[in-house]
Amino acid sequence: MTHTTDIDRAGISALLDDVRASAARLATTLDALTDLKAREPSALPGWSRGHVITHLARSADAYHWLLTLARTGVEPGPRADAATLDRALRVGAARDAAELVADLRGSLNRLFDEAGAMPSGRWPTLVSALAGWRHPAWFTLHRAWRELETHHVDLNLGYTSINWPARYVIWALDETVAALAARAFPVARVEATDLDRAWTLAPTGPTVTGPGHALLAWFCGRGPDTLLRSDRQLPTPPAWPLPPTPGWS
Repeated sequence: MTHTTDIDRAGISALLDDVRASAARLATTLDALTDLKAREPSALPGWSRGHVITHLARSADAYHWLLTLARTGVEPGPRADAATLDRALRVGAARDAAELVADLRGSLNRLFDEAGAMPSGRWPTLVSALAGWRHPAWFTLHRAWRELETHHVDLNLGYTSINWPARYVIWALDETVAALAARAFPVARVEATDLDRAWTLAPTGPTVTGPGHALLAWFCGRGPDTLLRSDRQLPTPPAWPLPPTPGWS
């Protein structure tokens, strides 16, 4: 996949609407969160639901930091490194349900406020993920979208991959398949039967078909391959998330 640093105002507006809708669906799920449920295990090994919610809040803070940098050209204070984020996760996960939800809501609101204040000419500004790879500021919204949809499933509170919006599934499959192809993942072709979409990864290997949400869930470790069909044994996808393919210009 070849990326572009250009996205028009309508595209930004639609993307921001998608992220807001994801946040709203998550908020509805968390309306019923109790202190007991917050302490219970999530679908992620070793993480409670409190860990997942805290991680989402700190991720939103990180995206807010990047957007502020892109808008102003100045770092808005020290950037949290991996060790700081790990400490925040361990401490924050033990909070009660009301505090967890309020923290996440506040972080997302600050992110949306910053996105709303971004001049259109600043969206192509390149920023760096903590892992070191660079992307335009507008891709930060895609990253937030992926975090919200994926970790909503991880909460194990009734929201599953079948609830993922088709627009999200199509975008995420485009990104994921491109990243897998760049890493020589041994699958020749992927077909999303409900989306009338197909992707070619390699000249040889199995062809895998199934609903788009099931394909994406399998790729990102959020679902089994039981809803998928293949003409050969399927390989194990690499650890998620994968950084996007090179090509930002």
